[in-house]
Amino acid sequence: MSMSFVSTNQPAFDAAMGDAEARRRLAAGIALAIVVGLACGLATGSTGFAPRDFWADLNGNDAALLLGQIRAPRTLGAALVGALLGLSGAIAQGVFRNPLADPYLLGSAAGAGLGVVLVLAAAALGGATISLATVAWIERVGIVTAAFVGALAGVSLTLTLASGAVHTLRLLLAGVVIGVLLGAVSDLITVVSPDALRGKQAFMLGSTGFLGWNALALMLAGLTLLLVLAQRHARALDALTLGEDSATSLGLNLGKVRLALVLMLSLGTALAVSQAGLVAFVGLVAPHLVRRRAPGTHAWLLVASAGMGAAILLWADVISRALIAPEELPVGVVTAVLGGSYLVWLLKQRTAS
Repeated sequence: MSMSFVSTNQPAFDAAMGDAEARRRLAAGIALAIVVGLACGLATGSTGFAPRDFWADLNGNDAALLLGQIRAPRTLGAALVGALLGLSGAIAQGVFRNPLADPYLLGSAAGAGLGVVLVLAAAALGGATISLATVAWIERVGIVTAAFVGALAGVSLTLTLASGAVHTLRLLLAGVVIGVLLGAVSDLITVVSPDALRGKQAFMLGSTGFLGWNALALMLAGLTLLLVLAQRHARALDALTLGEDSATSLGLNLGKVRLALVLMLSLGTALAVSQAGLVAFVGLVAPHLVRRRAPGTHAWLLVASAGMGAAILLWADVISRALIAPEELPVGVVTAVLGGSYLVWLLKQRTAS
């Protein structure tokens, strides 16, 4: 009996061992990509990627300024923004049971964009009556806060329009409607205040150039909290993959669990967007790469997607700073090109098969 049992389940056992080995290899690869990416980020300055200059900078009089106040927070910040987007993307794709779901669904991107435009327009219009220093302070501090509040407000409007998070299709449609409406309001304000358009464009293209140690502390605290909360809901996400009816039959309170997950992905997206603007494709591609290379339960997928997102944005940030140095590309443009190219290649692969 024992021999028969082992023989019958041997293919499943071999597959499970193969998946476990794939996860170990992928985890090692992500860790290596992050470590090398951090080193390359520190070695990339105004002249591009220059390891020899990096050692000279380490021994120079301006080492504390160049490395401690500019390159280190920017490089580490890129990793944290990528991790937040990767984690939010894994949650979004699990909640909506769609591998093409993006963290910017549900009106978060449009809400963040509208918040930024409002601050820039207010600063431009108020410049005639208040001092330039006050205007500059409003722009510097207000943009981060406005993007965060705007992203959360966009998601709140979506949840209100959808009457909660019980019905998946209604939630997605509400997100599309709110995104279009907030985007239209944002465009209307830029017509009234053209000075806000330039700031809006910079925000929409994404940048890691303004990340500092305070932003890093905020994002690290948020990422730690979200990883803990997401792990507690990993089994619920596994149940959702079986379908809504099956998840409900397993005792899952679908509305309550989905609302908690939507709030988590919205908070992660809002934190990333408020610090670095709209960085496209990281949240979509990172979970996809993990599932393709090393499938597993959501307990693995959530953590691995955060790591993959960190690695992707680290390397995109290095490319954006090194490709046309001393000029710099918006990092959102680099991720859009890389992510779009990957999806086109993937589509052709599936069409050919």
